Amino acid sequence: MLHFQRWKVILVGAIVFAGFVFAAPNLFPSSALQGLPSWVPHKQVNLGLDLQGGAHLLYRIDETELVDDWLGTIRGDVRETLRGNRIGYLDLNQNLAARSVSVRIRKPEDVEKAFADLKELAVPVGSDVFGGFSGNDIEVTRSGDKITLTATEVGLNERISSAIQASIETIRRRVDAFGTTEPSIQREGRDRILVQVPGVSDVQRLKGLIGETGKLEFKMVDASANAAEVAISKKLPPGTELLYSEDEPPIPYVLKDRVLVSGESLVDSQPGFDARNGEPVVNFRFDATGAKRFGRATQDNVGLPFAIILDNKVISAPVIREPILGGSGQISGNFTVQEANDLAVLLRSGALPAKLSVIEERSVGASLGADSIDSGQKAAIAGMILVVLFMFAAYGLFGIFANIALLVNVALIFAVLSLMGATLTLPGIAGIVLVIGIAVDANVLINERIREEIRAGKSPIAAVDSGYSRALIAIIDSNVTTLIAVLVLFWLGSGPIRGFAVTLTIGVLASMFTAVTVTRMLVAGWLRWKRPKELPL
Repeated sequence: MLHFQRWKVILVGAIVFAGFVFAAPNLFPSSALQGLPSWVPHKQVNLGLDLQGGAHLLYRIDETELVDDWLGTIRGDVRETLRGNRIGYLDLNQNLAARSVSVRIRKPEDVEKAFADLKELAVPVGSDVFGGFSGNDIEVTRSGDKITLTATEVGLNERISSAIQASIETIRRRVDAFGTTEPSIQREGRDRILVQVPGVSDVQRLKGLIGETGKLEFKMVDASANAAEVAISKKLPPGTELLYSEDEPPIPYVLKDRVLVSGESLVDSQPGFDARNGEPVVNFRFDATGAKRFGRATQDNVGLPFAIILDNKVISAPVIREPILGGSGQISGNFTVQEANDLAVLLRSGALPAKLSVIEERSVGASLGADSIDSGQKAAIAGMILVVLFMFAAYGLFGIFANIALLVNVALIFAVLSLMGATLTLPGIAGIVLVIGIAVDANVLINERIREEIRAGKSPIAAVDSGYSRALIAIIDSNVTTLIAVLVLFWLGSGPIRGFAVTLTIGVLASMFTAVTVTRMLVAGWLRWKRPKELPL
């Protein structure tokens, strides 16, 4: 147990050295690391919301809007299916309250064929672990010449899950563009998303950036209609809709229903400045399909106005002076630099599947976070000093070896957290403080076992060798049971509980390495050097 091959000594020394090197950046402020060469480790442990302050936002997805959009899709599929099969129909309607779409078939002899064709619109949903069949997303029934397609609960749950996942990815892209580090974005319950963004000061801007649906559309303005009169009378020409601008007071626009190009065809959007007047604008670029459709639309409507619509608000309505065939253009609308930047982020990150509403909002001040860090540091330092003093008083030189291993243990914890890009929270600090106590448990077991071997009359080398050998099983058993409990915490817990579990897991693994390897190597080196007749225990 006390003999180490050269490659093992080199490997352990390299791990310890790497631990101190990668933990070192946490001792300096971020500004001090910027001027260092790129090959020097720069990664630091990120501080959580409770340590550096920030925003805590809980969103709920608009289920009604989600269902309404889904029914609109089903209605379009029904229309396309029946027209494609040359089946005449009447009264194609959607009922939001009943979550259904109904249609009447014009000819009785076509009812059976229409029913069979529409049943193919139902998609099987697999929701269990093994992807088994859980039911169809829609249920198709018939009553006489009427066919009804009803959204099922299984299908709705699948839609909500997909929308939540898509929303999380969209929010993550928007928050990343906001310039913050390590946001926490996760699903909560059936239809909620928890967003925690450390270090953010402008919470209102963050809410605006996350909460905007970001649905972009380009439509033609109906130049023949008087928008002001239509806004008063509410009598819309066929095939048109009435939307308003974001101005104060809002300006009404009568737009044609047909969407020329949607935001789905957008591949890039960047803030910029208009070359003519220097005003902030948003430059956009379409994919090949979008560029072709946009070019054809502008070519056919030179001299007419078209509207750029974001979340059912007209943000700009320029006149088409010439065909725009390159697939790129500008959005202008008396923006500030920040508004242009935020709009570019919204368009670049894609639209949310449905509207999100804030149901809980908390802001944590930076001063509270600083107090938490200060308290955590004091607790960790006090705990380490007490442990160091106890180990030295109880075991003398062997206690010093244990204290050196404890220092290595803390360095390895921060090195691993830094490399992982983990976020340190207040429970995480509690986990580190707890690890400081746990880390010396193994050394206590080893040293007490060595004492027993000395009392039994063994020589110093034999006592140390036997002490490490016989204590090893107890050390492994105690740490494995701790790891099992911690893994259960990580599996069932969330947020701060997981942070505690992560730091404790890293600490337990590091303590096993330092107790079984580092201290044993130090003791073995000292024995070979001193050849003592008695052990200073």
